[in-house]
Order: sequence, then structure tokens, then C-alpha cells
Amino acid sequence: MSRAPYRLKDDPYSSHSLILSRLGDGRGRRALDVGGADGFLAERLTAAGWKVTALEGDPVQAARAAAHCEEAFVVDLEREPPPLAGLYDAIIYGDVVEHLSSPLRVLRQLNRYLAPGGVVVVSVPNVAHLWVRLSLLVGRFDYGERGILDRTHLAFFTRRTFLAFLAAAGLTPREMAVTPVPLPAVVPEEFHRPILAAVHRLSAGAARLWPGGLAYQFVAVCALIGEGDGV
Repeated sequence: MSRAPYRLKDDPYSSHSLILSRLGDGRGRRALDVGGADGFLAERLTAAGWKVTALEGDPVQAARAAAHCEEAFVVDLEREPPPLAGLYDAIIYGDVVEHLSSPLRVLRQLNRYLAPGGVVVVSVPNVAHLWVRLSLLVGRFDYGERGILDRTHLAFFTRRTFLAFLAAAGLTPREMAVTPVPLPAVVPEEFHRPILAAVHRLSAGAARLWPGGLAYQFVAVCALIGEGDGV
């Protein structure tokens, strides 16, 4: 479900930062980190007072994640149900849905573990980003090691299709946040100057103004249909 190395994105506008800020203090509540990699999110969630269970397909990554949470299970969600017990106040899909061949089935399967009043947080890349649109205009759709066209991505979403996907999964968004292009990750560190921070801040504002074309990722904070007001 994830690849090494995959690390926490500390950028304040990143999907990881948005996920952590939306979940807030755990106060002993339970969180299910789907595709937990080596526990980079679990570590922050545990520090914030959450009791975290991680699901990870890679045994090496899962062993590392186990050091940062209450328990970690090695499981291929597309082949078998996870050995979970009890309900969770938050289920987190941080940059993992796009790596699944049957993401709808996985979300429907795990919804049964969501406690009443709980939240599901899902982040996905926006394949309709302006850069991808311009690339298509000149006949290019090139996969890479990272980013929107990461070569391991199996599912692609626009804002409209992401909302439709969430509805089909039985979820209704309470909030739809967006991220800008992760400039701190793509610009070499020696060029990290105040001007870059200013440009990044403006980019984040622009993404909020035109999410369909300038959002790099969507981050949806959801409830089960019937429990949330929607966006």
C-alpha cells in the first residue's frame, strides 16, 4: 500500500499537515491509519494523544510503524480483511487511495469499523491540475517517481470524480481542503528563502480559489452518509 522511502511532509500546506490539523488532539480516541508506511503519521498522531492502529502491506514498513503506534498489522487489503477489533473514531487514508486497484471496495469494507460520529479523512492527488492539463494539450502524460503521475498510481481523481467516489463509498464530506504544488519538496533546499515561502503561500491561496485546476491534492474530512452536512 505504500513504498519506501515515504516520509512525513512537514510543509504546513501539505496533505499530512492538513490531516493532522483536522484530527487535532486525540484525547485517548482510536485512529486507524490505512497504508501507514513506517509510521510517520502514526508517530505524530500518537504524540497528539491518539491510540493508533496501522495497516501496511510491506512487512518491513509495518515493523517500523509498530514502534509508533499501539499495533500494526501486515495486510493486503485488496486480498483479505484486516484482523481488527472494535471501532475507530478516525480512519485515515493519507495518500494511499490512488495506489489501490479497488479503492471503493476497501473503503466500504473499512467503514464498518467507524464509530458513531467518527470521521474518515482521505487525501488524493488532482489529475486535473493545470500542469497535467497543459501536458495533455501538447500530447504528454508521462509517469514519474513522485507526484500526481507517480508510476504506482492506479486510480485518478478530479474534484468531481472524487466527490462521486466518496458518495459511492457511503461518505459525505464535511470539509474539502486543498493543497498547492509542494514547492518545498521540489525546490532544492539551498533555495529555501523567504521568497519561496511567500510564493508557496500565494500558491496555496490560488489553489483554494480554483481547486479544480490549481489544487495539487484534495483532502476530504468525511462522515458516514446521514451523519454529516456535506460540502
